[in-house]
Amino acid sequence: MGWEAVLTLVVVVALLAALVKEIAPTEVLIAGGAVALAAVGELSGSDQLPSVAAVAASMGNTGLATVGVLFVVVAGLSQTRALDKPTRWLIGSPKGPRSAQLRLVAPVVALSAFVNNTPVVAMFLPIVDGISKRTGIAGSQLYLPMAYGATFGGICTLIGTSTNLVVNGLWTKETGRSGLGLFDLAWVGVPAAIVGTGIMLALAPRLLASRKPAIDTDANLRQYSVEVRVNEGGPYAGKTVEEAGLRGLPRLYLVGIERGGEVLAPVSAKRRMFGGDVLSFAGDVDSVVDVCRYEGLTVVQPGGAERPPSARLIEAVVSDTCPLLGMTIREAHFRSRYDAAVVAVARGAERVTGRLGDIELRAGDTLLLEAGDDFLSTHGRSRDFFLVSGIDGSEAPRSERANLALLFFGLMVLLATFGQVEMLTAASLAAIAMVATGCCSIEQAKNSIDWSLLVAIAGALGIGAAMQTSGLAAWMADSVIGLSGGSPWGALLAVYVVAMLLTELVTNNAAAVLVYPIAMSTARSLGVSETPFIVALMVAASAGYATPFGYQTNLMVYGPGGYRFIDYVRLGVPLDLAYLVVTVARSAQNRTEPNALASGSSTFDRDWRRVSR
Repeated sequence: MGWEAVLTLVVVVALLAALVKEIAPTEVLIAGGAVALAAVGELSGSDQLPSVAAVAASMGNTGLATVGVLFVVVAGLSQTRALDKPTRWLIGSPKGPRSAQLRLVAPVVALSAFVNNTPVVAMFLPIVDGISKRTGIAGSQLYLPMAYGATFGGICTLIGTSTNLVVNGLWTKETGRSGLGLFDLAWVGVPAAIVGTGIMLALAPRLLASRKPAIDTDANLRQYSVEVRVNEGGPYAGKTVEEAGLRGLPRLYLVGIERGGEVLAPVSAKRRMFGGDVLSFAGDVDSVVDVCRYEGLTVVQPGGAERPPSARLIEAVVSDTCPLLGMTIREAHFRSRYDAAVVAVARGAERVTGRLGDIELRAGDTLLLEAGDDFLSTHGRSRDFFLVSGIDGSEAPRSERANLALLFFGLMVLLATFGQVEMLTAASLAAIAMVATGCCSIEQAKNSIDWSLLVAIAGALGIGAAMQTSGLAAWMADSVIGLSGGSPWGALLAVYVVAMLLTELVTNNAAAVLVYPIAMSTARSLGVSETPFIVALMVAASAGYATPFGYQTNLMVYGPGGYRFIDYVRLGVPLDLAYLVVTVARSAQNRTEPNALASGSSTFDRDWRRVSR
């Protein structure tokens, strides 16, 4: 092992230690490690370390570009609320973390078996956010189980992950065989998914910390008061508060219901709502923004005006020189004066009571306004307000384009799964269609891209390249395989272990490509079937659960879930071990012949029967 491999090993170990201790943001650590290796390579003139240009070029990796484009596709789905109804029906109102995890993971596993797991995770990110806000269950209890569920499902079929297709392509090209069928991996993938889901449901509620934002009784929390009307014939009309999921919302409290001039308070969970009822809520700004976007509820504004379709929410703090001090919002004719409607009012942590139009304005009051973007430029420096700022993601939902967004997403899936189109091409076409048809604006598309995630993935690709070119990955593979001692079972186990370790450190496809020739030469030297080794390699190169960068979907939920490196280790190591045991056992057996390795025949064909090599 040369000095380049030793240096790479030191950097990888140091990186893992830094991630565990969280001494800096994940993307900074990973990108820093990649650039450090590249800089040493350039300064020393070594061609066994990637150059800085090569690391920078990793930003153009098709997998990385696909993840970036998928954020735009998800923005279209999110802005149109296209997934609200189906997911509300499918997931319902879980009572606790374990129930929510089961209801979430089951459809994710099923969908990921036929759709590449990366877009599935991207699609479910806003869904998980909605479940968390609706049920009060911490997002940290949901994001990682969802991402793991996508990996579970992806391993069940040949098309579930790109890794399966890469390995199958290498095998068919080298041997001229037909390769595995669409469902041949299910013999291993389905039992492994069942075991993995069981372990995750048993451990996740205890091992994943519930990291929640401050509750609404925090002394520093601004308490907004907002009124919304139940739409006639809408999804909330005729339901009880509990059935509608409006009870126990995080950081949002249903104060009362006005019906025919009578105020019903306090509000029982069994209270039934009808079209025309006015619901009074109190809560922080994020919760108020959410309730203003619920389909079936309309924000009540003084004067009864409807919300303009292009409006967004803006916070403005009333100054001590504002001419409206001492006036009620209705008396001040706020809308005609500022071309903006007051949606809610906050007065520090004090809960402002009474009808919105009757609230008397004071210096320091924070107003939540509905206005066009020109309000920021027109009144941003006005003496009437201390501070004016827009709220990201507060634009009115484009629900009339929901069917269009679902159509584009469905076409993307069909093109990528059954057509001759790469995932990046299909995702790019869907993203362009989302913006072109108004499912999301250009600004929303740009804001939806998580650049820190993309930098982290690019850095991981750079470190993976260094492990390959320096010879570290090959040394690790040869060392682990050498421990098998000539036993077919030991060799199969060693192939799985080395592929699993590599995929925790480098990209899954890189791990698969590195281990593939070792796996094939091992099977041939032992005179046993290649197929169990192919299957073990496919599973191990995808089932990286113990680190954030073991699979790109793991990184996609790192930020939204507020996770720490240790969260992946705690939950991922048991899953890694479970998949190892199930895969090695199942890939070397079938239902009637337990010693397939020694027999030298394949256990996987379309009829689930052994065929001669």
